[in-house]
Amino acid sequence: MPAAARRRVIVNTDAKNEADDQFAIVHALLSPTLDVRGLIAAHFGRRRSDRSMAESREEIDKLLRLMDLEGKVTVANGSAEPIEDETTPQDSPGARLIIEESRLASPDDRLYVAFLGPLTDMASAILLDPGIVGRDVVVIWIGGVGYGGIETYPGPEFNLGNDIAAANVVFGSQMTVWQVPSNVYSQVSVGYAELEERIGGTSGLADYLIEQMVEWNATYHPEPIESRSLGDSPAISLMLYPRGGQFRTVPAPRFGREGHYLPGSGNPIRVVETVDVRFLLEDMFAKIRRFGRQQLRRPGLPPTRR
Repeated sequence: MPAAARRRVIVNTDAKNEADDQFAIVHALLSPTLDVRGLIAAHFGRRRSDRSMAESREEIDKLLRLMDLEGKVTVANGSAEPIEDETTPQDSPGARLIIEESRLASPDDRLYVAFLGPLTDMASAILLDPGIVGRDVVVIWIGGVGYGGIETYPGPEFNLGNDIAAANVVFGSQMTVWQVPSNVYSQVSVGYAELEERIGGTSGLADYLIEQMVEWNATYHPEPIESRSLGDSPAISLMLYPRGGQFRTVPAPRFGREGHYLPGSGNPIRVVETVDVRFLLEDMFAKIRRFGRQQLRRPGLPPTRR
């Protein structure tokens, strides 16, 4: 597509945290209207790993190999740790990439930065280069609990809890923020049967997406389960089709130690209240199937089951 018909985007992802980032990354890379300027590997705390950012980077690299995109997409490491406090950045190639791309942004060419995990690298970019606040950048964050007493977590929501200070830096700035809270992102659920019927066997990539989801559930969920929420995917569908979400403008809050909302800067942010799940899933499934068909036409690639 011509450059004018594409949105410039960066995807910041804690890719090995769960099993949903992988679907979101693939969806972004297979979407011709998204000019993916970079993928940034994010940390996801120390509850399951002492090298979470490195594991995210390894997972990103694996997906690029499966998509035959190795060396064709910019990948940068984000911070391996949360910021120490609200005045001290964690400098990283990922934060620097955000700053670099933000300097190219204009009213006719906004930069969208989707955060599928903590806001560490965005907060660091702001602290390293405060001028970024005045540029045409949209921060889309999957994180935080619902407003108005709509809670789906007993404590801090996972992405928020991995760097509350960073969330306070971003929400306390004048950045344009679209927040997708947990009561919304948890509704994007798919079952094993649906995945097998819609994309199973169409490519090695598709089979890996399904297999890693089943494996993650089996490892971390002792109760019987045959589905998973693709909670990170709204960030991609909203970049593809911003009208596919219903938004409410609220004053930006601060976040307390337990993840609750406190009075904040009052800077207006947009909170997503619903997303077009039909569009999100159908568009993603169609692009993954199309990827499989295109792979079959390339010589030297392994055949798929179907």
